[in-house]
Amino acid sequence: MPASFETTKKSLGPNGIIILDKPEGLSSAQAVGRVKRLLGARKAGHAGTLDPFATGVLVCMLNQATRLGRFFLAGEKTYSAVLRLGIATDTQDGTGQVIERQPVTTRIEKRLAGVFRRFEGEIVQTPPAYSALKHKGVPLYKLARRGRPVQKPARRVRISALRIEAVKLPEIYFRVTCSAGTYIRSLCADIGRDLGCGGHLSQLRRTDSSGFGIDTAIDLADLEKRVRTRRADVPLISPAAALPGMETLIADADTTRKINNGVRLTLDDLAPPAPQDLNKPASDETRFYKIIDLRKRLWAVVTFQPQAKTYDYCCVFPETVAG
Repeated sequence: MPASFETTKKSLGPNGIIILDKPEGLSSAQAVGRVKRLLGARKAGHAGTLDPFATGVLVCMLNQATRLGRFFLAGEKTYSAVLRLGIATDTQDGTGQVIERQPVTTRIEKRLAGVFRRFEGEIVQTPPAYSALKHKGVPLYKLARRGRPVQKPARRVRISALRIEAVKLPEIYFRVTCSAGTYIRSLCADIGRDLGCGGHLSQLRRTDSSGFGIDTAIDLADLEKRVRTRRADVPLISPAAALPGMETLIADADTTRKINNGVRLTLDDLAPPAPQDLNKPASDETRFYKIIDLRKRLWAVVTFQPQAKTYDYCCVFPETVAG
């Protein structure tokens, strides 16, 4: 879904999404910073942190596209991972200090399938003490490094699919699809605990994030080369194309002017949504709609209020000008 760069009167550089194949050794913030500088964006962000040792899909949002972050953060993620049995660490991954060693016997192999099945579906997971979650504004990993670890309450997450791909004891290669907020490190530690030998996450690669697959990602070296040689095929996804599963409403020139001026929209401005949404109870799950013009430029994401027959703005992209 590559698109030409889009700019606005209020921001410099491209508006859109870059799907980056994050390399090992960079934090997510460092990787996004590289993309930001390469493409000359004034503002940038990412949807879903990857630890420095992890690689794979990182959704990088540039300029006005950063307003779409909420729609990507909540999406499912898929990972290829390696669980190293027999060694538990304080960080639950290979970067931490070893806190326990246990023998790994071939008898464990017979129990693997059953133990893995326990973690499919909705589970309760305790976030690791070494994580980017914050306590009173301070990331947990900073508190843990100071010798003051904080344990956050357990929370419910969902494992949609969990499949063992290869067993090479003491390593287990597996693939997992899970809800936002799931810690694969914690999953590995919990599986190791249930097997009775402990374990930690030794490798992690994200292959899909909110519908963006690794096959659409570009690595930093390739992106740098394309920008340096001024090639036109930088794979920038336009804001409108970045939400393929969201229902679309078409706006004419009068409606885009109203959006630009913050005027509330009604059924006189836009075609009504699906019949079931016209009469749904207000308590039902929120449904979002993207508003684009005839040139397929994104102007706003809205929700529909069935009682008032009006649209409420979630985020707005005013004064869009094709670059």
